[in-house]
Amino acid sequence: MTDMKFTEQTNDDFSKARNRALFNEIQHFLNPEEASLIALQDLKSILKPKNETYQGMKTVPVASIVGSEGRYKDFDNQFFPKSTHLKSRWESIDRAHIENIILPPVSLYEIGNLYFVRDGNHRVSVARARGIEFIDAEVTSLGTEIKLKPDYNINDLTKQIIQYEKRIFYSETNYGDITDDWCLDFTTAGQYDVIYNHILTHKYYINMNQTEEISLTDAIMSWYNTVYMPVVRTIISYGIMKLFRHRTISDLYVWLIKYWDDFKKKFGNDYPLDAVMEDFKKDFSTPLFQKIKNKVKAFLMRKQIK
Repeated sequence: MTDMKFTEQTNDDFSKARNRALFNEIQHFLNPEEASLIALQDLKSILKPKNETYQGMKTVPVASIVGSEGRYKDFDNQFFPKSTHLKSRWESIDRAHIENIILPPVSLYEIGNLYFVRDGNHRVSVARARGIEFIDAEVTSLGTEIKLKPDYNINDLTKQIIQYEKRIFYSETNYGDITDDWCLDFTTAGQYDVIYNHILTHKYYINMNQTEEISLTDAIMSWYNTVYMPVVRTIISYGIMKLFRHRTISDLYVWLIKYWDDFKKKFGNDYPLDAVMEDFKKDFSTPLFQKIKNKVKAFLMRKQIK
């Protein structure tokens, strides 16, 4: 094959890959994050891996490479190139494939059974465009117990993580059997740990006045009946859920407890929940424009007083 033929072939290959990225972007123009490559840092912030382990050389399924450490803005969620400035490097990798030149292995992070590119984003992109199923990689594993299924959207991965956290929480505490409530659901990760800490704190305060320590089972039931459900019933009675249509009542419970704690620090532990609810509802039901207007008005009034 002549140099001109090589150039024509690689140029055509890049154009096809670039057009696939454009088409993907158009399909998701209402939700552009669904067509975005996952940033490793986003997943690390959710899973909080505790250690790194060098795994050495492996043959990795290309379909399991779902993100990048540093080049996540340059490629879409299928690893197709989003910009023409990638063209020269991309085509040189593509030509190496055409000429059967052996390329160095890519460098990957593994976390939750998924892979993120440290070095070799263009090589992964060309492999994806060419339909190559496996790629040689030098792998470093980031420690986490969860095993994720390949998804090309951070929101979908987050849902998997939340479901995993729920299974662990329910199985380790028997929460569902104790309370007969199987609907403790969240839309953000890490909240089951928050609930567990709430229960342990509740248990601690009960045991302060007991000669014999109560069991975790009794603590869960007590927390559920005297803390969680009263707050949930108050949330429902104040119609707060209609302000957060894409959230769960458990989300609101966690947020409201944090909100209430801020008031307790200012006004004491006896600050009533109803007063908190009134303020919470007023704060979050005020349109953004009106909030800005109120702040500007307050600022001008302070200026006049001075």
